[in-house]
Amino acid sequence: MTQPTTTPHSEADSSQEDLPFHLKGNFAPVFEEWTETELEVTGSIPPELCGRFFRNGSNPKTGWSPHWFLGNGMIHGVELRDGKANWYRNRYVRTPLLDNPEASRIRPDGTLDLTLSCANTHVIRHNGRILALEEGSLPFEVTGDLETVGAHDYAGKLKTAMTAHPRICPETGELLFFAYGAIPPYLTYHRVSRDGVLVQTEEIEVKGATMMHDWGVTRNHVVFMDLPMVFDLAAMAEGGMPIRWSDDYGARLGVMPRDGSSEDVVWYEIDPCYVFHPMNAYEDGSRIVMDVCHTKRISLDPTDGTGTPPTLVRWVIDSDAGSVSEEVLDDRACEFPRVHDGRVGLQNRYGYVVGLADGEQMGSGFYKYDLSTGECRTHEFGDGEQAGEPVFAQCPGADAEDEGWLLSFVYRPDRDRSDLVILDATRMEADPLAIIHIPHRVPMGFHGSWIPDEA
Repeated sequence: MTQPTTTPHSEADSSQEDLPFHLKGNFAPVFEEWTETELEVTGSIPPELCGRFFRNGSNPKTGWSPHWFLGNGMIHGVELRDGKANWYRNRYVRTPLLDNPEASRIRPDGTLDLTLSCANTHVIRHNGRILALEEGSLPFEVTGDLETVGAHDYAGKLKTAMTAHPRICPETGELLFFAYGAIPPYLTYHRVSRDGVLVQTEEIEVKGATMMHDWGVTRNHVVFMDLPMVFDLAAMAEGGMPIRWSDDYGARLGVMPRDGSSEDVVWYEIDPCYVFHPMNAYEDGSRIVMDVCHTKRISLDPTDGTGTPPTLVRWVIDSDAGSVSEEVLDDRACEFPRVHDGRVGLQNRYGYVVGLADGEQMGSGFYKYDLSTGECRTHEFGDGEQAGEPVFAQCPGADAEDEGWLLSFVYRPDRDRSDLVILDATRMEADPLAIIHIPHRVPMGFHGSWIPDEA
């Protein structure tokens, strides 16, 4: 049964050659909010998969945004239970910015309005709350049916934005996150207890204002990545992307105890580079091992041409030697790395990425790395098909780290439709266990989560 809830626009013509990449093809926005309850399934959905797969992405309501990162957030979700796909839904995250895109983030008193959020980058659950995230603003809570509850500021304690890449410690249940900004404080660290109370906030001293998109977390430490993508206020005033590469800023990693402060951070110089997404980080004695999708240079202008594709690189931070070593684990382009959520901050054997071909923003397959043996196994989709981030869902009661499934939306250009694909993570080369056919196109997006039913 198809139930559109809004139809405010007609879809933009994705064939216009002069459109930027993020507004055409399967990057183009969709404008209707659907509820589909009779989904066609090829194969068999594992009956143990009970919960919801949610994935966030940039979907400009007006049909236009100056950059892929700046569209309104829309979450696409599928509920799975007892071997059935109960529904597909897509909903805008209804922040004040959705209906008032010209609203000023600066209030009359000079403070920032952190509710003016795109809320377009990630979606997680912590302490029973499902949060839509975008790194310049407060998190926005949504329900399990994707209706917007509103901004969440931890009982008024959170005075900064929240990164789109917080980490939930599998041992303590803590939610760890940071905020960066164009004006001081440039970097702020936060720690939230298992039961959802903001218990620590620390301003961290850095050299300047940079785009710190992600970071590393281990059992006892956090790792800040102070890299040379700096704020350009002149470009911001002209309406362009306010962040640019700097040949002069340098690059370094900052290691801090999880309950520490700015005075406890130890900084390690590294070669200039940029990392949007680490795969994981963990402690090995006095060393921290951190696997990242690493690029030597980037630009947020897709017409620039000076960026280099990301590849999987291992940093080893040696506190005894006071140095960082770097090793290329795979020279093929890849992005959107994920691990089993139960291994976040702990040593992981397996990691999963999207393989990027020919400089594309999304890939045609997944790579599974066995980091203990160096083996890499792949799953390739069909010609021209585009796969999003592979999210790992653990099989309940599993003993092996890779005993579970990979879930991802995959776009089929021959039908101009998308599917939710479920792969057996232990058999990467095999055909999907299940393909849940979405009767609409799911635009390319950013990050998502498997949110299992709560016991």
